[in-house]
Amino acid sequence: MKLTKDQQDLLDGKYGEGAQLAMKVQVAIGESFGAKRMVPITRAHVALSNQDADLWLAEKMVNLGAHCRVSPTVNPGWGIPYFKERGMGDKDDYEMMQRTHEAYKKLGATLSYNCTPYIDTNVPNFGEITAFSESSATPYVNSVWGARSNREGANSALFAAITGYVPEYGLLLDENRKGTILVEVKADMKNDYDYHMLGMCGKKIGHGIPVFVGLPEHVSKEALRNLGAQLNTSGAYDMYHIVGFTPEAQTLEMAFGGKEPERKVTITNEDFDVVLENISLEGEREIDFAMFGCPHFTLDEVRHISERIDGRKLEKDMWILVSSHVKHLCDIMGYSEDMEKLGAHIVPSTCPDQPIWKFLKGKVGVTESPKCAYYPKRRGIDFVIRDLDTCVDAALTGRVK
Repeated sequence: MKLTKDQQDLLDGKYGEGAQLAMKVQVAIGESFGAKRMVPITRAHVALSNQDADLWLAEKMVNLGAHCRVSPTVNPGWGIPYFKERGMGDKDDYEMMQRTHEAYKKLGATLSYNCTPYIDTNVPNFGEITAFSESSATPYVNSVWGARSNREGANSALFAAITGYVPEYGLLLDENRKGTILVEVKADMKNDYDYHMLGMCGKKIGHGIPVFVGLPEHVSKEALRNLGAQLNTSGAYDMYHIVGFTPEAQTLEMAFGGKEPERKVTITNEDFDVVLENISLEGEREIDFAMFGCPHFTLDEVRHISERIDGRKLEKDMWILVSSHVKHLCDIMGYSEDMEKLGAHIVPSTCPDQPIWKFLKGKVGVTESPKCAYYPKRRGIDFVIRDLDTCVDAALTGRVK
């Protein structure tokens, strides 16, 4: 791999042991993928997890003197002020999250604690070279914004932020961004929830870059978020195209680069039914709580829930996970206070895959997100998956259909 003087200086340790280690890893990744050079990045996002391996690496890099050249936004752990105010969590939980906070702060990260920075706080422009980890983030920045990022791990994204460089391979190259699978959507796409279901058809779609046809003319930011998140829950997808909608797929020919698709797939309502049967508990039961926000919910979704509740007291607690940015807006606009009185808690900077939710172990919730159901299951929390309005109604009545 050909390195510039600055890149070689990083590798030789001129900028310290931390930067040197980060560059060694970046070069090794590049060599394993046959990259010919390193290229500078303008943005990064690190999928911080606030768990043992993540904290070990962050503290190691701090101790080696590393500091980010490009300040990355970071994924949520859990929001200490919110839970501390309510007397929730134990000493070990707080210690782990506080240490994580201090490590990333010292590294120079932007402590956004948000898994959807691509919507409102770290939005790239078309063609920008970035280093994004987080399963919903990479397909969004590539597909919706037309920026460029490989599907980084939390560690490689952090090392990219520290060095300011990534190896040039994969989706950073024009030829690797073309579609390979034609996906004709014949299922009814009525709302944002249906894009969760479409994304969960990854097993049928198969490996490659899907090119979707048959979708509505307008697709919301939430639907696009849902699609990418679930594609990476049901499979491994760094990018997709929607013909006539996403920037690199204004036509079918443009999406496939003038080539024929490697295969064609049709997605129907029956496929959605099969997916739901495989991933959800059966309905017609009492539930213990509702949880939304994996990926984090937007202000528009909070507003929708508020309007659906319409001042009625919930029978079961509802947890709505949002970024600190959205929580601030909810506070200003009165949603936080009004909904809290009804049993709907707007929780900032928190992921469902965190030990802070241990009080829900053994309970059954409702959610519209398969990803939200997937992560907490390993902590003994189970879900019925339904569309958003059905979930809100379940929290109001205490039962789900």
